[in-house]
Amino acid sequence: MMYLQTDEQTIEDLRIFGKRDSQGLFDLYNHSHTRGAEAVLKQMFMRPLSDQLEINRRSDIIKNFSVMDMRFPFEGALFDMAEKYLLAADEQKKQGTQQVVLSEKEISNGVTALVSLVQQIRSFVEKKDVITMESYTKEREAIASLLLEPAFEPVLREQPRAKLSYAAITAYDLLFRHREKNKIEQLLAQVYLLDVYLSVAKVARERKFIFPKALEKGKGELRLKGLYHPELAKPVSNDFAMDGSRNVVFLTGANMAGKSTFLRSVSTAVYVAHIGFPVAALEMEFSVLDSIYTTINLPDNLGIGASHFYAEVLRVKKVAAELQANKSIFIIFDEMFRGTNVKDAHEATVEITMAFAAKKNSMFIISSHIVEAGERLQQSPSIGFKFLPTRMNGNKPEYTYTLENGITADRHGMIIIRNEGILETLQRGCKRAVS
Repeated sequence: MMYLQTDEQTIEDLRIFGKRDSQGLFDLYNHSHTRGAEAVLKQMFMRPLSDQLEINRRSDIIKNFSVMDMRFPFEGALFDMAEKYLLAADEQKKQGTQQVVLSEKEISNGVTALVSLVQQIRSFVEKKDVITMESYTKEREAIASLLLEPAFEPVLREQPRAKLSYAAITAYDLLFRHREKNKIEQLLAQVYLLDVYLSVAKVARERKFIFPKALEKGKGELRLKGLYHPELAKPVSNDFAMDGSRNVVFLTGANMAGKSTFLRSVSTAVYVAHIGFPVAALEMEFSVLDSIYTTINLPDNLGIGASHFYAEVLRVKKVAAELQANKSIFIIFDEMFRGTNVKDAHEATVEITMAFAAKKNSMFIISSHIVEAGERLQQSPSIGFKFLPTRMNGNKPEYTYTLENGITADRHGMIIIRNEGILETLQRGCKRAVS
């Protein structure tokens, strides 16, 4: 299996995982019923796919479950009992002893739960809708093959919800926790995966997310219609496209015009689409990538005594090394080289952006306040220009958050400062000090 390469900076920029005071993308997609599914989902977010067929196959599975409006077909309480029961066997193995960790009641509950789960799993894979779902064939056949194992034959013969005898519980306990524990774990792993699929299908259905189409790697194509950030309460959507003939976009706009939010919207869609998950848009097609790297909230590296500018230089150096390996990469720089003076930032932004434009199998979005750089960049046919406008309502700036073609020279920092009365506050303070 091939995976999309990324790094901690990108995961932090995109807020993949939540913090104490805020949720992340993981939380938005997580409606799972089992602890095992949460672990599988987290792994998927940590390791997006980089394989066109596998991305489209996973996407198709979730899409089918979403259309079918299929709910998780197992009782969550059964998993709690089964997982606690199986965990005890691991603890015994770690301690190197056969001491009794579970009570008789816990063993009885664990065995009964597993018997019920195995029977419910068989019922699920025998459903007509599941059998005819071509994209789910691999998982369904894996489950069916496990259920054909001789170990499960007596389990499947048991009467549903029938009370098991003491002898049967003892025999199944030996089977489940020792002789065939590996097969039980394989079966539960398939259920955890199904839990993830159904969880994400629910998100797609309820939030009206769409399923992107993965295209061949190396073409540098990205087409988005009605894109918005999934965490916004009242988002403004945008259409956006890139391809091999125009693989760099130079984005301008005033502070607060929405540049960073737009960059997060695009990169989030690209990242999530590589997991095979639905995204916040009306339509999406994308060439599969080898890597994705964003630089939106780059911190100073105080650990090595690095300034913000040097941290930016190291970031660009890392990206350059990746590009030298001829990989297909999606790269975002928000306000490139803002940690240095305007003259150096201007020159560096132009030179780096022009060099990016020569890498046709990769895609780049560079945002900047240095609109003067556009004059030189317009000489390259590979660079497109977008801006987020500001409309003045008297002395008050208003933002449309809607992309337009071209470059804007909007600068409203001093207007905002005056509107907030900061200068007057300082002046009144000076007068009091003098008197």
